[in-house]
Amino acid sequence: MTFSKIAFLMAALAIIPSGCVEQPVPPVADFETAEPVLSEPQLDQLVAPVALYPDPLLADILTASTYPLEVVEAQRWIGDAANASLKGDALTAVLTAQDWAPSVKALVPFPPILKMMNDHLDWVQRLGEAFLAQQADVMDAVQRLRGRAQSAGSLKSLPQQTVARDGDAVLILPPAPETVYVPVYDPWCVYGPWPDPAYPPVYFSPWSGYCLPADYLVGFDAGIFVSFGFWDWGRFDWKHHDIRIDRDRFGRFHPGHEPSGEIWRHDPGHRGGVPYRDPRNARQFLPNRDYHQSFRGYEGRGGDASRSVRPAPPAFGEFGSGRDIRAQSARGQASRQGMPSGFSRGFGGGGGRGGGRR
Repeated sequence: MTFSKIAFLMAALAIIPSGCVEQPVPPVADFETAEPVLSEPQLDQLVAPVALYPDPLLADILTASTYPLEVVEAQRWIGDAANASLKGDALTAVLTAQDWAPSVKALVPFPPILKMMNDHLDWVQRLGEAFLAQQADVMDAVQRLRGRAQSAGSLKSLPQQTVARDGDAVLILPPAPETVYVPVYDPWCVYGPWPDPAYPPVYFSPWSGYCLPADYLVGFDAGIFVSFGFWDWGRFDWKHHDIRIDRDRFGRFHPGHEPSGEIWRHDPGHRGGVPYRDPRNARQFLPNRDYHQSFRGYEGRGGDASRSVRPAPPAFGEFGSGRDIRAQSARGQASRQGMPSGFSRGFGGGGGRGGGRR
C-alpha cells in the first residue's frame, strides 16, 4: 500500500472518537494488485448490515456512500445543537443552502445512521466503490440476503414495515410514506447460517459467537417522521438494477439541480476530491486522468495533487505528519492482533446484538 493511501485512510479514521469502533477493520484491499471485481460472498459481506433496511432508506445509504466526504460534513453539521433541533419545513429551508447530494441530505433526520457511516468510513468507502462499479451485483446481493432472511423467518411484515414482492424482488417499505422505522438486527443470525466463513458479514457490535432464538428477530428503533423536502426522491427498480428518480418531487425540492434523466447517476462533483480506490470507477468518472494516479490522490501524469471543488474539512485534511500516521498504523496493527480467527479477510466491526428486538 502506498504512503498516500495510508495517509488518506488514517486521515479518515482519525475523526473516529476513541472507543467508537468496537471491532478492528482489516487493511484496505490494494486495487493495484488485487482483482477489483467483488464476488458474491464479498458483496453479501458488505451489504449485510443494511440489506434489511426499508427501500427508500437503503437507496439513500447506497448512493450517499459514494460521497463519503459529504457524509462526514453532514454528520458534523447535525452535531451542532441548533441544526439538530430543526424539523420539517425549517430543516428543508436550511438544507437547501447546503451543497450536498440529495441522498446525503435525506439522511439528516437519521443521526444514528450518519454516525454509523461516519464512524465506519472504511466500510462506507468500500460500499460506495462497489455500488459504483457493480451496481447490479450490489442490488442482487441485497435481494439474495433478503431471500435468506425470509427463509430464516427473520423478515416479514410487521407494524413497522411492509414486506412485499414485485416479481422476484423482495420489497421492504415503510408502513406510511412519511414514517420510517430503522431496523436493528444481528447480521450473524437473521440470515440463517452464513454460507461463506471466509467472508463473514460486516457487523457493528461484538458478536458472542452463537445465535440465541431472539437474535433471529428484527427489532426497530422509534419511528422517525420524515416530513421534509429531501426525503424519498428515488425508488429502486429492482428488475433493471436502477434507482429511478421522482422528477416532480426532485424538481420541487431541488430547483435548478434537476437530473438530466430518469435514472440516478453518480455525480463526481459531490466527491469533494476524495480519490476513487477502484480503477474502474477512476476510469469512468475521471476519464481524462491517469487512473493509476487518480485513485492514489494525484491528478494527471505530472503528479500534481488533486484539488477538490471545495476545501476538504478537517476529517480528511488535518492528519498530516508521518509520525502521526505511523502511530495510527501501529495502533491499528495492535488492534488487529486481537481479532477472532477467520477474520483476516473480513471487515469486522459489528452488527448489532444490542438494540431491543420486538
